[in-house]
Order: sequence, then C-alpha cells, then structure tokens
Amino acid sequence: MSDTLRNQLLGLGFKAAPKAEKDRSRPKAPYADRRPGKPKGAGARAAGVGDRRSREDIDLAKAYAIRAQREKQERIEAERQKQEEARKRREAREALAKLLEGKALNAADAEVARHFEYGGKIKRIHVTGDQLRELNAGELGVVQLNGRYLLVTAEVLAQAEAIFPQAVALKVEPGAPISDDPYADPQYQVPDDLVW
Repeated sequence: MSDTLRNQLLGLGFKAAPKAEKDRSRPKAPYADRRPGKPKGAGARAAGVGDRRSREDIDLAKAYAIRAQREKQERIEAERQKQEEARKRREAREALAKLLEGKALNAADAEVARHFEYGGKIKRIHVTGDQLRELNAGELGVVQLNGRYLLVTAEVLAQAEAIFPQAVALKVEPGAPISDDPYADPQYQVPDDLVW
C-alpha cells in the first residue's frame, strides 16, 4: 500500500508523460555574456534575445499614439467650433431681442387662433380678424423669441430673418399659389352648416 498515485496509475495502464527534448543547438550560458562595464543582460538585448519588442511593435505603438493625438485634436476642434456657433447664436438672439423691442403686434383681445408648422410641430398664435387677413396675405409674420410667438410687420420680419433666420416661425409669401394645399380643392371644403 505504499505505492504512490503515479505508480498505481502506471499499473492500471496509463502511460508516463513524455519527456521534453532538450534544445542542444545552443548551450545554456546565462552568465556567459557578462562583461565588466556592461549592465546585466545588455549583451542578450544587443543580440535580440532578451528584447521582446520588435521594430513593428514600436512602429505600431507610434501609429496608435499618433492616431490618438489626432483624434484628441479633432475633438478639441469640434468642441471649439460648437462653442463658437453657440456664441454666434447667443449674439444673434440678443440682437433680435433688441430689434423686436416694442414692435410686437400681439393683441390682448385676440381670439382667433392661427395654426402653423414650426420646428416639426404645429404651433398657434392668437390674432384678431384683421390681423388674420393681413397674416394670410403676407403683410404680417410671426417670429419666435424666448419661447413666445410675436406678430410683426413684414419689414420687421425681413430684418429678423437677416439677423437670425431660425427665429422666423411663419412667413407667408404674398401671391404664393394655394395649390400646395391638397384640401384647397372645393371637393374637400367643409360646409358652413356642418355642426361638430
């Protein structure tokens, strides 16, 4: 019962692990290349034995570093341009606010809602009957400023468009054909006596 596990396994028919062949092509001499005045392992590195990093590895590392630096510079430039655009928008909004001071024609007693599309959504402004006719004729326009929609004359609307075009919410071109509206056809007109 003093057999070791190895001997028991061999007795059961298992084979012993193959022994690795020794590399006899070069002699083992760990300290053979040491000379006075040389740091430890310098001869091995000079021969390329101890240095695992090849020239391709170094070139690849440099390429990655160059790419990372370029990407960083591109991010910095994009951020700078973004801040510059934000500054220009802010200045344009300030100039627009100065232009529109006291020029809004919004009436407190307006009860007619005029709907229009702005920013991909349906918006509305309350106007009087006369303002509605002038708005639809292109004599008036709507400008968006700080979340509010302001009714202005066509001249002020043109000045606002020159300062900050994104603020123009509704501009009706005088004499524009109505044929763009598919419901302009008399077939789709709602009768006056229809009650909802």
